[in-house]
Amino acid sequence: MKVNGIPTRTIWPIEHGQAVGIIDQTKLPFEFVKEECVDWRQLQMAIATMKVRGAPLIGISGAWAMVLAMKEDPCDEAVHAVRAEMIATRPTAADLQWGVDQIVSAVMHVESKERFRVAYKKAEEITQANVIANRAIGTHGAKLIAEIYAKKRAPVNILTHCNAGWLATVDYGTALSPIYIAFEQGIPLHVWVDETRPRNQGLLTAWELEGAGVPYTVIADNAGGHIMQHREVDAVIVGADRVTAVGDVANKIGTYLKALAAKDMEVPFYVAVPSTSFDWSIHDGKHGIEIENRSGDELRKVRGRDKDGRVTEVQLIEPQVNVENPAFDVTPARLVTAFITERGVCAPEFLTRLYPEASRRYAR
Repeated sequence: MKVNGIPTRTIWPIEHGQAVGIIDQTKLPFEFVKEECVDWRQLQMAIATMKVRGAPLIGISGAWAMVLAMKEDPCDEAVHAVRAEMIATRPTAADLQWGVDQIVSAVMHVESKERFRVAYKKAEEITQANVIANRAIGTHGAKLIAEIYAKKRAPVNILTHCNAGWLATVDYGTALSPIYIAFEQGIPLHVWVDETRPRNQGLLTAWELEGAGVPYTVIADNAGGHIMQHREVDAVIVGADRVTAVGDVANKIGTYLKALAAKDMEVPFYVAVPSTSFDWSIHDGKHGIEIENRSGDELRKVRGRDKDGRVTEVQLIEPQVNVENPAFDVTPARLVTAFITERGVCAPEFLTRLYPEASRRYAR
C-alpha cells in the first residue's frame, strides 16, 4: 500500500539482512516512524511491545528475527534457544511459530556457515508469499462484497474489528484486503470501524482507510450490535490470530460479541485468514488455544493528543484498581458464516476440503 503516495510495506530487509526495518505501530496514528532492528532481540521486543502486530506480520517478523539470529550465532544450540524465546513472545498467534519454524527447518540441514544465506533467502520467499496470499484473500472476498452490492444497489456497509489491514501483514491485509479490492473495482462501500479497546487498534484501521480514500466511521466497541439491529451492517469481516481444525477463531477481544450480534441479526460473519493462521492440531478452541493476558496498564492508560497538539498518555483508571486484560477471545465455528482464504471461501465444516493435506496430517 502507499503512505503519502510512496509504496510501503510493514517490514523489509536492510543491507541484505544485516538489519530489518519496521514501522513502529505504537506511534500510529499520530506519527509515522520507521525503526531499524540490528539484532533478533530488538525484533523480539518489537513483537512483544506491539511495534509490529497482527498475526501474519508477527509470523514474518519472527522469521526475520531468526535471520538476524543466524548472523549472530548459527550453531544448533543457539538456533533452538532463540526459537524457544521467539515463539513464547506472543503465544496466541499461530503465525509466530510458523514463521520461526520456516527458518529453522530451512537451515537445520545445511552447514553453519551457510545458514545465514539460506535463512535470508527463505525469509524473502515467505515475505513475498504473504503479499500474494493477502491479495488472493482480497480477490475472493471482493466477490462476496460484489454479490451484496448486486442485490442492494446501494453502498455496502461492512463492520470490522481491530486492525487486520496491511499494517497487520506485509501488505494488503486480511480483513481489509477484500475492502481494498472491492473499492478498486468501483464498488461503493462504507466501513464501520470498531475502536477496539484497550489499545485502540481500530484507529490504525481508520488511518489505513483514510490513506486509501475508503469511506469509514469509527464507532465505540459496544455500538456494533445497535448498528446491526438497525440494518446498517451488510457483513462483518474480521481477521484471526489462530483458527482451529474445526473453525473456532481466536481474534482480538470483543470479536465473540460481534459474532453473537451478527448471528442474532442474520448478518454474515466472515473471517479473512491465510493458511499460516490455521492450527490443525487443535480441535477445541475454547480449551485448546492459549489466550495472552497483557499488562493492566493498557486498560489504565490511554494515548492521544492534548489541547496543544502534543501526543501524551493519560491515566484512566487508578493504579490500585484491579483490572483484567485478555488480548483475545474465541469465537466458536457455529457463529462463522465462512472463511475467506487465499484458496477460496468456505464454511467452517468444509475447511478440510480446502486444506486436505493438513487434515490428513492431523487426523484424529
